[in-house]
Amino acid sequence: MASSKDSMKSPSKPRTPHTVSHQVINARRTESLDAPAIMQLVSETTQQTFGLVNVVNLIEKAVLAVTLSNENEEVMGHAAFFDYPNVPDVDPAHWEEWLNSACESKAACTPLNTLFMHYFVSKPEYSHGAAGEIIRTMFNAVPEIHFCFLCVPSNAYPEAALDELFKPMERLDDVQSSPGHVVFVCHRHEHVPVLHIRHASVEDHDDLTPIFNRQSDMLKMTYGDFFLAELIEAQDNNMHCLVAEVEGTAVGFMSICNDVNVHLLNECFELVPFHGLSKPHHDDHNIVHKLKKSRITSPLPQKQEERVSSAKSQDEDQVEDKEVKVTEGEKTDEQKSVDGDTVVTEGTAEESPTMVKPKLSEACMGDSTSSLHSAHSMPESAKSGGSQHREGSGRISKDSQLAASPKPFISEGLWRRELPEYHGKPNAFSIQLFIIDERYEMRSLDFLPKAFHLFPDKDFCIMTVPHLVPEFPLLQKFMRATPRCPSILNQELYIYSRAALLPDFKVRPATKADYSATERFVDSLDCANILTDLQKFNNARRDDDGREIQAFVCECQKQIVGIAVIRREEDIEYIRSHYNIEDFIYFSHHRRDEHAHLHHFAINPAFAQHSKFFLKEILRLGHKTCMYYPVFPSFADPELIKQHSLISAMNDMVPVRARRQIVYPVDNLRGNAPSDRVLKQHEQYALCHLNRKLTLEPKVVLNARIVVVGASDTGISLLETLAFCPHLRFNNMTLISPHGIPGSVLPPNPTREDIKASSMCYSQDEHTQAALSSWVNVVFGKMTAIDRKKKNVVVDKQTLVPYDHLILCTGQQYQIPSPNEANIEKFATSQEAPHGPDRWFRGTKPKNVFVVNDSIDAQVVLDYVDKDLPEQGKVVVYGNTLDAYCCVQTLITLGVSGDRIQMVQPPATEPTTCFNNETIEDAVQKKAMAENGVQVHSGYLLAQWNDGKGGDVVQKASFTSSTKPLTVECVAFFSYFKKRVDYEAFRAINDACLVYDGKLVIDAFFHTNDVSIRGAGTLIKFQRCYHADQWTHDNFNSKEVGISLANHLLSLFDPTLEVEPEPPKDLLNLIPMYQAPKVKSAILPGGYHYLHVEKPGLNIPLETKMAQNDYGREMITGSVGDKQDYFALHINQYKMVETITCLSKKPIDNSNLVQLYGLHERYLNDLVSRFDEHLIADLYSYFTEPWALAIFHDRFADFRDEIRELLVTRPSEDLEALEEKVRSLIDEDMQLVASQRKNLQDTFTDSGLKRSVETRLLSFLSYNYYHLPMYAKPGMV
Repeated sequence: MASSKDSMKSPSKPRTPHTVSHQVINARRTESLDAPAIMQLVSETTQQTFGLVNVVNLIEKAVLAVTLSNENEEVMGHAAFFDYPNVPDVDPAHWEEWLNSACESKAACTPLNTLFMHYFVSKPEYSHGAAGEIIRTMFNAVPEIHFCFLCVPSNAYPEAALDELFKPMERLDDVQSSPGHVVFVCHRHEHVPVLHIRHASVEDHDDLTPIFNRQSDMLKMTYGDFFLAELIEAQDNNMHCLVAEVEGTAVGFMSICNDVNVHLLNECFELVPFHGLSKPHHDDHNIVHKLKKSRITSPLPQKQEERVSSAKSQDEDQVEDKEVKVTEGEKTDEQKSVDGDTVVTEGTAEESPTMVKPKLSEACMGDSTSSLHSAHSMPESAKSGGSQHREGSGRISKDSQLAASPKPFISEGLWRRELPEYHGKPNAFSIQLFIIDERYEMRSLDFLPKAFHLFPDKDFCIMTVPHLVPEFPLLQKFMRATPRCPSILNQELYIYSRAALLPDFKVRPATKADYSATERFVDSLDCANILTDLQKFNNARRDDDGREIQAFVCECQKQIVGIAVIRREEDIEYIRSHYNIEDFIYFSHHRRDEHAHLHHFAINPAFAQHSKFFLKEILRLGHKTCMYYPVFPSFADPELIKQHSLISAMNDMVPVRARRQIVYPVDNLRGNAPSDRVLKQHEQYALCHLNRKLTLEPKVVLNARIVVVGASDTGISLLETLAFCPHLRFNNMTLISPHGIPGSVLPPNPTREDIKASSMCYSQDEHTQAALSSWVNVVFGKMTAIDRKKKNVVVDKQTLVPYDHLILCTGQQYQIPSPNEANIEKFATSQEAPHGPDRWFRGTKPKNVFVVNDSIDAQVVLDYVDKDLPEQGKVVVYGNTLDAYCCVQTLITLGVSGDRIQMVQPPATEPTTCFNNETIEDAVQKKAMAENGVQVHSGYLLAQWNDGKGGDVVQKASFTSSTKPLTVECVAFFSYFKKRVDYEAFRAINDACLVYDGKLVIDAFFHTNDVSIRGAGTLIKFQRCYHADQWTHDNFNSKEVGISLANHLLSLFDPTLEVEPEPPKDLLNLIPMYQAPKVKSAILPGGYHYLHVEKPGLNIPLETKMAQNDYGREMITGSVGDKQDYFALHINQYKMVETITCLSKKPIDNSNLVQLYGLHERYLNDLVSRFDEHLIADLYSYFTEPWALAIFHDRFADFRDEIRELLVTRPSEDLEALEEKVRSLIDEDMQLVASQRKNLQDTFTDSGLKRSVETRLLSFLSYNYYHLPMYAKPGMV
């Protein structure tokens, strides 16, 4: 059992308070906002010791900066630590030579165990306590550090607080370098000493029992009061017990055992990089060859190669994605039937393979993903969770129940993988039980040297823990093994190599002599570009075009164990303008040549714990401060992909969100447009980042299995929000979807995207820039069952996906329509039909019947129209939705004559049409459709196919209405009848006894009647106790709903979030409301570009809204069919933009115009007064004028929040804020008289608020000038 409580090691986690001179203080990582308070602590002694320092720059580039604050968040002290000395003439890359030549040291000081203090300030009265606490915090936060140096000018001397901690080092007599500085040293053993580890004795029982009881009473309840004494007495040559001792008291305990079932572990985890945790054997030499050969000859659709080393190339991943594409593009009829949303029979499920695509960030551990296993023959012990482990135990006994279980059956629906067979003896021992006092948990690693000493013939230490146990400090030094598919072990496996204890691990620039060793090291990576780049570095240090290139190697015991290649980042303006890199750095504090582009990174898995140190050393040795790594999609330029290997250090970096870009009217701007570096068209990619501040900042690692079912906008938004939390790392996020992550398989194709209307939640580029495949495992298939008791989701009736938190976001899809089987020959009406139209279709889907729910379905349609659609015959488009109109236009675009298209519209069931605007309906349905020859039949329901005779091809479709029937002979049938919950999803939900009332029922916090299962999106409805049956998530923006659900989940996982109080009882029956607008964008018949943006809410006819007294007003320019295109703005009673409707023959700048929603008309250059004065003839032209571009900027909303903050903040405690004055006047009388308005205006001016607002505006324009150069700054005019 291991302690799960974290000590202070992240910026937002306070340490246990300490009392210093009657002040309770907290130690935390320094933030840039602390700079003003730190500068106030600077004294004359500080300047003499450290010189004149730019504090913001210091914080920005320090590898560790610590701040002490009191209960009132008042800064009491601060120190900054670097990995090189603050001596001007000492090169940061060569400080070891300088230190060894300048000072005499009894111990080896290396970059791995050394830091330098570059700055220290504190309040004078607390300086001694502050200095001591900061030093202790530093040694605790970075356990590998043993020496901290302080370099001061020879004409100065450290202040008394530092003098107590740092002792001068002896200078060598012949020292020549840096005579102007004196070096002082502080040793770890004087503050946070290495723990003394010894064998446990029965007498330690009394010291250890309180520690066990504080953290868990499970062992005591299970094994009795004296289980620990009995365990200690049971020690032998195969099992040892160790204790950590401090001043004669045992403060930690570890039980280790060499009885490890490595065969079971190899079945459950990817252990090839560790040689299966077995000793080398002469029969093992061809294992990897056999594995590769078996995969090469395998007929299965997805091929991936086992990795002996720590990385694989991105071009290989491209092949994998393309194979998924081929599989989707060449489906059998049975597979198409599955994708067509028919009910999957048992036989069909067996024929449709369940494919799994692991996340890219686990490239270093092979090609498996989170635990999946066959549902057909799981051993009962695994099904029941019958592991014999105690919580936190790492022991896997050979005689355990799991070990006795038969080998799990791998069905044909899973990847056929030949498990490696190792013939050597086990080469690992396990940690059975571990606990340590919270005060010493950062020294947990001190147990391992003693543990390895007791088992000198073992090279690996392992530990298994339950998924829900957070990573504690000891586990953070281990490497997590990737679970294999299938895995019957319901735990996480962590591995530590004996080699990681070696102290001579170092990083250095590569040399020509390293080439042959590096060639052997990267032999298994299948990425020749690493060697090509290394050769370029050795030859000229530059590319052929003159771009700087640097190569570094890791070395241990004179062997190459890692390699990395970087280049200077030349596209830094593009990165700054297209990605939110300034969430992590102050851009102005980093020189252009300090930005690096990472191309290759590989490290031996035995040293994976040092990968972040490797990255830090690359920055130091390369004189860089920032590093960027792009993740290109599989369909990107192959040459571009080959330049980057899929690195094994993605988990050590942070993903960076892409920025929404302004659509510039470049022709109107002329010379005032942004630079070509900002505007240039670049291959889209996702971006990972690392800077010096992040190199010693650990992430909170979470192994909870979060399974999301459905790749809807809500589900993707949820996963994106979790994946982009920079201080969290979710290891086990899985998406279950028939076609995987949207935008990750097929290259962009405008025609394919135009066949459906867009909600503008995500575009193809946005999916590419998020690259969720880097952080999320994907299971291709449909959810067919949920086992709530065992917490498994069954996919395609054959594959189990275990979960801890299950999120159902399947949404609603267009389904194959089910005929009502009315007798057309007897002229039956829809009312006389034996069945209603809302049945699920249960038969075999005809080959020429299509539904389009995503890009894969759309590609199938495009291929059919291009290759298989007969040149003669009618095409039926069945539906009255916006997507149906898009389909008609796409067919016309693809060359299908309009007179061949029959649009059959079912009777209206909603209070509004899909346009809810008579002007738009007339333009599209009555004019554009008629002009193209498209026939429209309204009020009809599908009655029969082929006169009820069946067949695998539809040749005739019959329909009923309230009057006469309709029969159409057709060669293709496109259904957009009604979106409904998928039948398989309904069966899974219903059979699992989740409350289903037409939709999945949830409460206001997304919970179903199962605490582990949540629902969101168009799949759900709210409980009836809310009395809001009309309101569902369908009424809101799906992306915002997903973000809200993610925030609810983060409250469970994120330790930096404050626990929210329980809501008052009177709020419990209120459903949540959302603010983001609902957006529809489409290309309609007639070539019309359509955009509609509206306030989230119920579907109410436009005429009814306009009849309300508080509706506001409409502003319309242009008309349909006129030379001037139609543009309608609805301004509500508060003069805010509430609805935007555009219909134009020209492309619309959708992303720009959506930003108008929710803005007051005064932001829009006094829109209302200008419109009333007839100064605005065309709203399209008005919003493409240069003045409006700042409104479309992605940070304009942040600027508005800053302005509001100024108006709601009190100038002093005894003065009202301007917002409070306005509110008090409004409360007295809803209408303000002229004198009151003048008084408010005078207050705004005289109080300095006007000047503050102007200053903020100028700062906003200046800071974002690379996007907004069309605005003149002061002094330019």
